[in-house]
Amino acid sequence: MHICFLSQEFPRKGAIHGGIGSFLLTFSKSLVDKGHQVTVVGVSGNKFEDFIQEGVRVVNFPGSKARLIGWWRNFKKIDQFLDKLNLDSPIDIIEGSELTLAFLKRKKGIKYIIRLHGGHHFFAEGENRKIDNWKAYQEHKSFSKSDGFIAVSEYVKNHTAKYLSYHGKPVEIINYPVGLTKFYPADNELAIPFRLVFAGTVCEKKGIRQLIQALPIIAEEFPEIHLEVYGRDWLFPNGTSYIQFLKDTMPKEALDRVRFHGPVSHDDLPGYYEQAEICIFPSHMETQGLVAPEAMSMMKPVIFSKTGPGPETIVHGVDGWLCDPKSPEDIANTVLEAFHCRDKFLKIGKAARTKVFSKFDPEIITEKNLKFYQKILQIS
Repeated sequence: MHICFLSQEFPRKGAIHGGIGSFLLTFSKSLVDKGHQVTVVGVSGNKFEDFIQEGVRVVNFPGSKARLIGWWRNFKKIDQFLDKLNLDSPIDIIEGSELTLAFLKRKKGIKYIIRLHGGHHFFAEGENRKIDNWKAYQEHKSFSKSDGFIAVSEYVKNHTAKYLSYHGKPVEIINYPVGLTKFYPADNELAIPFRLVFAGTVCEKKGIRQLIQALPIIAEEFPEIHLEVYGRDWLFPNGTSYIQFLKDTMPKEALDRVRFHGPVSHDDLPGYYEQAEICIFPSHMETQGLVAPEAMSMMKPVIFSKTGPGPETIVHGVDGWLCDPKSPEDIANTVLEAFHCRDKFLKIGKAARTKVFSKFDPEIITEKNLKFYQKILQIS
């Protein structure tokens, strides 16, 4: 098969990237290894790129800066490229996220799939903010053009369905793959006592503010508690820094226990997780999230959110712990509960890696995707 992904997030070598980039890198490489052709095309930045990386062709067009019609020019660039690509090497599947199909022309012989990475409606609900009518229109239009849908969790499937119709088309739940070789079983001797490690964008929806607020509560019993934060800063609409906001508003007794390291390479994350006594990700809203299963793959004690897809990922007290991400008190109590189970860390870590093998193994995930692709291709 020739599978074409619509995304500007395919990670370049050595570049810092997020969850969708990790998914594309792991999944596309697995497809190539099985003999399939993969092209990733997107629009971003100000330069044209066309290169092969680990067998995957990556094409990027510079984004148009034209007022009012920039969006149309960007879609037209993608459409024209897909026409030419399909003539040179016929495409079987075009896959994109929630609104990527909105203005693309459907081409005969190609099937279109939307993977629910978390669209505008999903995050607007989760973050309790107003729906943008233009983005909402694009998602509705995009969904009407898809031949099938892949949800990365039961949670994102159900909550997206509250706002958008799947139009009776097939919907399959297929988790993200986790690089089980990259996220190896950690050496427990390298864990630094009372170190918490957080990875992800430093923003409100990742729960970092409540996590910092929890530190003084934890410190009442464990004075050595400290938090290492790895991830890029988020900017408010006026351009101000969220990290600076935290530094300006959080009490000194909490901030003295925190170090912000900024964005780091995905290749370096395993080393940082290995140094953690507990990896903690109290996110308010996720479609699935990769940081928790990646740390679980390393047999690390992991605390995730009891909201969203958390219960699909972790059974509390069995292969990790779940907390209320909006409650500093509950975050603190969950960390204390975990520390009181230190003698069970190895057992829980082994159970966590077993869970990851059952839910996020790239080999299994790739086969599930290929089976779904074949199912869609057979629909007339």
